[in-house]
Amino acid sequence: MHGKLDSIPRRGNGHIRFTSNVLRSLGIANDLSCFLIAFLLATIVYDLTVGYYYDARLHRTGAIILCINYFLIRISRDGYAVFRGQSEDTGGGSLADFLLASALTSLVILQLEMMREFSRGLALYFIGFSMVGLFISRMAFRKIIWNLMAKGVVGQRVVLYASSPDTIRRVLELIELQRLPHLRIIGYADDRSSTADPAKELPYLGGFEALLQLARTGQLDQVILALPEITQERLEYIADTLSAASIDLCVLPREAMELKPGYRINFLGSLPVFTIWQQPVRDVDGILKEMMDRGIAFVAVILLSPLLLLTALAIRLESKGPIFFKQKRFGFNNNEISVLKFRSMYVDQQDVSGAARTQKNDPRVTRVGRVIRRTSIDELPQLFNVLRGDMSIVGPRPHATMMRVEDKYYFDAVKGYTARHRVKPGITGLAQVRGLRGEIATTERARKRVEYDIYYIENWSPLMDLRIMIETVFKLVWDKNAY
Repeated sequence: MHGKLDSIPRRGNGHIRFTSNVLRSLGIANDLSCFLIAFLLATIVYDLTVGYYYDARLHRTGAIILCINYFLIRISRDGYAVFRGQSEDTGGGSLADFLLASALTSLVILQLEMMREFSRGLALYFIGFSMVGLFISRMAFRKIIWNLMAKGVVGQRVVLYASSPDTIRRVLELIELQRLPHLRIIGYADDRSSTADPAKELPYLGGFEALLQLARTGQLDQVILALPEITQERLEYIADTLSAASIDLCVLPREAMELKPGYRINFLGSLPVFTIWQQPVRDVDGILKEMMDRGIAFVAVILLSPLLLLTALAIRLESKGPIFFKQKRFGFNNNEISVLKFRSMYVDQQDVSGAARTQKNDPRVTRVGRVIRRTSIDELPQLFNVLRGDMSIVGPRPHATMMRVEDKYYFDAVKGYTARHRVKPGITGLAQVRGLRGEIATTERARKRVEYDIYYIENWSPLMDLRIMIETVFKLVWDKNAY
């Protein structure tokens, strides 16, 4: 819709308004009040239920140490960013930090050999009331803050100074993805005519002079410059001119609008850099995943050895040829690996390149092959690939080097396909337990599979691996896409 400068409600500089930064301080005050109330309740309930003597000064000191540990942990992890609207917090993070602080405090008390002097009952009451308070207070805190944001007491009035309607739409999409309720976009400014297909969801405020007037009269808190082709001279002029007004001035780089939304801003010393990709599983995580893979594969080979032997015998009795089928596929860092499978096709009809997809009721598949493909028994030899270090238990499925979807090679049909090779391929993966197992006949399904693979890579955790393993077992029974 089109708006005019005069149509915006004017709030003078005398209007009391807080930016989202105040929420960090309020969050700390909220947690501190929870601990004070919890300690008072703990002493009252302890006196009413137990009533034994305790050293009040010693227990207050212990509670203070616990609180200090909690705040140090919380602040070091930027745990109060949630109160600035940067993410959601249902209390799980704060409860985990509190339990960690409690454990650290207990270790300190044990080291000082003072545990006998502490009342375990009072300590348990304090910890219990604190955890309940942290959880409940966050729900109340969130509602209060949202009301304050709706009333305009907390938040920032933002104007986009953009070069084109397309840029404005892109910036709005990026802001929406970040879920920042404290930002209120009051309009956009552009020195060109407002009739050139403006963003319909925002009022047009005018050019730079109108923007400057808004800043001087205290009607906005922040200006976001989204000018991908701006010159250095123009940027310096805008910055110098707006510096006379008490507002925040931010520049949204072209890369932030054109790159994928998953980029991160990191620092090399004090130098800010855009990090588009990072090594997904590194350091301790890499060691942990490697240990999980090798350990599970070793145990699985031992437990499944009777099934492996019976399958090998059935393949040998039904048709001539080798028991195993080897195929070159893409592995870690786009390097080729030789993937093992139980042979499920007649030897003279196998396709080593992977160019010909296996279809339903494929005549190339043997009778034993239909059974082992349907139950994924044919994939079990890949446990040896895991032990050899070529594959993981969970990861993106390795594709044959010449695999096609519709009339294109996989790596040509799906943009960003090779990014799935930043981790080792897996015997099973997130895409497979989300219904994308078996034949991928369309580009859309291929794209969806790659999206799941990228999501897995960027959100990996040991618990995610365990969940996918469990879901895989259930999928083997009901999945109709495997043949």
